[in-house]
Amino acid sequence: MANIKFGSEVYTWFMQETGKAYDNKLDHMIQVAAESGFTGIEPMHFWMGDLFDASKLKDCLDANKIELAGIALVCAWNEAEETEDEKKQADDTIELLTKFPGAKLCTVQLPTNRDNLEQRRLNLVSCVNAVSKRAKEAGVHASFHPNSPPTSINRTQEDYDVIINGLDPEVTGWTPDVGHVINGGMDIMDTLNKWAHLVDHIHYKDWDGVGEEPWALMGTGKIDFVGITKWLVDRDFSGWIICEDECERAVGDPDGVTRQNGEWCKEHLFPLV
Repeated sequence: MANIKFGSEVYTWFMQETGKAYDNKLDHMIQVAAESGFTGIEPMHFWMGDLFDASKLKDCLDANKIELAGIALVCAWNEAEETEDEKKQADDTIELLTKFPGAKLCTVQLPTNRDNLEQRRLNLVSCVNAVSKRAKEAGVHASFHPNSPPTSINRTQEDYDVIINGLDPEVTGWTPDVGHVINGGMDIMDTLNKWAHLVDHIHYKDWDGVGEEPWALMGTGKIDFVGITKWLVDRDFSGWIICEDECERAVGDPDGVTRQNGEWCKEHLFPLV
C-alpha cells in the first residue's frame, strides 16, 4: 500500500539573487513549508547555515512539526574519483543524516559544461556509486537526482541511458525530477516506466517550455501531476513527493510560491493518496 508524503525543496528560495536574502534562514523556510501544508523539507547541504547541526535542526523541525525528507548533496563529481573536498562534504552530510532515520541522501551533480562527455558520465557514475555505498554502510539511503540545464551532463535520453543504467541498485535509487525529464526532451511516463524499479524519491516542478527559463508555477504548466501521482499510488510508492518550484515568480516571492504549491497539492494531489 502506498505511503506518500509531500515536502518542499529549498531551491525555491535559492534562485538568482534572491537566495542571498535567505542565507542562514533555513528556519524560515521550514516554518513556511510547514504553514503551507507540507510535512517535510529537503535542504541543500551547503546552504543549511547554523542548522547543519543535528541538535539545532531537530529542534527547529520539531517546533514546526515537520520532518527532514532528505538533504540534497550537490557536488561537481567531474573526476574518476571524488576529490578530497567532495568526499568530506559527502561524509559530513551522511553523518548528519544518520541522526534522522529515513531521510534520504539526494545526490545532485553541479552542472558545469558538457565537455569530455563520455568520460565524465562514467566519472559521475563512479562517484555517485561510491557515495551511495558509504551512505548505505552508515544506514542512510541514497538516491540520484539528474538535472537539465544546458551545461548538465545528465539531461538527455542518451545521458540517462548511461548514467541511470550505471547506478548500483544495491546501494542507490533514482530521484526523477519530472520537470527536468521533460526539459531534457524525454517523455515523463515512458522514462518513469523504464526505470520504475529505482524510483524511491521524486521531485515535482512544472514546465511550459517557453523561453530560456521554461518553468511554470505549479499547476499552470504542461505536466500531468495527477497522472504521475496516480502512477505512484498504483505502484505502492512509499516515500516523498518533493515540490521544487523554479518559476519566475519564485525569484521574487518564494514564500508565496511555496504557499501556492501547498494549496495546489491540497486541492489536487492530497486526495489521491
